[in-house]
Amino acid sequence: MADHLRTGAAGEQLACQWLERHGFVVLHRNWRHGHDEIDVVARDGRFLVVVEVKTLTSDRWTDPEHAVDQRKQARLLRAADALLHTTEEDLELRFDVIAITHQPNGPEILHIPDAFYPTLHE
Repeated sequence: MADHLRTGAAGEQLACQWLERHGFVVLHRNWRHGHDEIDVVARDGRFLVVVEVKTLTSDRWTDPEHAVDQRKQARLLRAADALLHTTEEDLELRFDVIAITHQPNGPEILHIPDAFYPTLHE
């Protein structure tokens, strides 16, 4: 497995552990619809939470949460729309980002609830 894939998988594992410690119920990991993928799908009370996990081995270049650009948001929205058709519960949809940066003293985890609000473009 390539280093960036190992880094991403380890970050997703840390994110799931963090979410569960904070009362979320992890429903899916790497949920796919066509070419679109949701890193983590979790439940937080009345919310179905789509979680994008960004992991960097250092903060030298940029913060990982800045990598969730409009193109990535559009892919997450498409996948979330498909996901909503598979669930029977009437839950509100929320998009969160978990940014993980590996530091010398261990990983730094930043959870950003409601990281973005999807909009429809013509």
